[in-house]
Amino acid sequence: MEENKGTVRRIVGDVLIALMVFLTIDVVVVMLRKINSVVLKDTYRSIFRYEIVMCIVLILFALDVRFGFWTKLKWKATKVVGWVLRCLVIALSAVILYFSARVICGMVINTSGDAKYALVLGMALENGEPTKDLLSRIETAKIFLDKHPDATLILTGGNPDESGRTEAAVMRELLVERGVSEKQMILEDQAETTKDNFANAAKLVDPSSPIVLITSNYHVDRAVTTAKKAGFKKVMRLPAPADFLTFGSNMLWEVILDVNEMTK
Repeated sequence: MEENKGTVRRIVGDVLIALMVFLTIDVVVVMLRKINSVVLKDTYRSIFRYEIVMCIVLILFALDVRFGFWTKLKWKATKVVGWVLRCLVIALSAVILYFSARVICGMVINTSGDAKYALVLGMALENGEPTKDLLSRIETAKIFLDKHPDATLILTGGNPDESGRTEAAVMRELLVERGVSEKQMILEDQAETTKDNFANAAKLVDPSSPIVLITSNYHVDRAVTTAKKAGFKKVMRLPAPADFLTFGSNMLWEVILDVNEMTK
């Protein structure tokens, strides 16, 4: 029995270590690229530091599952310290995993229906170009319009690049290329954050009317909460598929901002 438990522990530990190493590599590669290519570099640097701390905590958790090194210490005093550290790592990991689960659960909910307006959230441009996730939001918006030709898109996002093009302006250009009439689009190109997106959008349309929210799947849960705080009464979800290779970093970004909102 003990041998079976040890085998299970080793397998689970090895899987967790592999997942956490992959997550850490994803965070480092994605965030370093973004820091060198986006406008709001300081914001990305700050988030990057928090994401690295979270990765370290999760790696320590995975290593402890695999090796149990903190409780193998010989001296009683060090065993006590080991147990304290283990409990701290478990508690922090539980918080991270809880909020990660919220993000993942929010990804699979699609409540899109008929509405006069669909709000498309912008995303930071990289060297003035749209990311794969922003392109996915645009494609999702186009599909929505094909099904609801009388609807109007509200394109949100400021943060102009060196040439002066905002996220909203880039989205309009790409949607025009896909055959969408400019008459079906309203630009909100002043916002720098999701909170600003909805605050400004609430001045452009009646927030008591139903609205379809189009954003990346990992962003939906927090975006809906933010929309309701801005006064939107009925928010329907239409998640856009996210790029798998940047998902880990983006998920931790959402976790950090969720925790920040909870602690305010």
